[in-house]
Amino acid sequence: MTVLDDIIAGVAEDLEARRRSVPLEQMRERARAAAPALDAFAALGGYDSPRGELRVIAEVKRSSPSKGALAEIADPASLAASYETGGAAVISVLTEQRRFGGSLADFDAVRAAVDIPLLRKDFTVDEYQIWEARAHGADLVLLIVAALDDAQLKDFLALTHELGMNALVETHTAQEVERAVAARASIIGVNVRNLKTLDVDRSVFAPLAGSIPAAALVIAESGVRDASDVEQYAADGANAVLVGEALVRHNDPAATIAEFTRIGREAIAARSSSGRS
Repeated sequence: MTVLDDIIAGVAEDLEARRRSVPLEQMRERARAAAPALDAFAALGGYDSPRGELRVIAEVKRSSPSKGALAEIADPASLAASYETGGAAVISVLTEQRRFGGSLADFDAVRAAVDIPLLRKDFTVDEYQIWEARAHGADLVLLIVAALDDAQLKDFLALTHELGMNALVETHTAQEVERAVAARASIIGVNVRNLKTLDVDRSVFAPLAGSIPAAALVIAESGVRDASDVEQYAADGANAVLVGEALVRHNDPAATIAEFTRIGREAIAARSSSGRS
């Protein structure tokens, strides 16, 4: 069993408990009653937005399977507010509890504190979770290609669009990028962390990003330690970077986001002046 398989098994078990508490039809009613979703695609630089900016998806992340505990985060709302102040385009909130220490309570606290799009970061394996995300005010959900078959990926993407949301479709390999493109994903993440070993290999980003059509937004996931990693991702074609550990462990996350944005802008400008797409 891979790490991903183990995580998904726990997610499915926890999901069934929530479904017994709030049946699907009731969750659908809550989702339909929620305020309209914010446009995460536009916030990340889609449509006619200038492509010279690197956007930051700032993550509220307590722990991870690879690093263990990262930060206590006693007040996720305050942390998220600092992210917004620093210029984050989107805030990601981990809601998986067993391996990442997250919760929907964290998500609700952040939703009440900020006015920018929110990504409900979890392992989506059932449509219930998408309705649940919308009911809690999510604007964006994570769909991991490795965890879904083609039919599920297509159906889940269609549901997010039906609900006025976007999906960050996460890939790790060339084959997964092909599947994401075939499903017409408009926001494609390249996660450089190997799901089997949890090792990070930043060198895989550039070739995978280069195979994604220009119409889609490319998100660099994992491996951001400092500004030099942000600079490299931007130079290699990222429209945005998803950053968690480097922010939750920093004394001034707002300043760090501002720095990452500046560094990314300069790297994209250099890429454009050199004629790289």
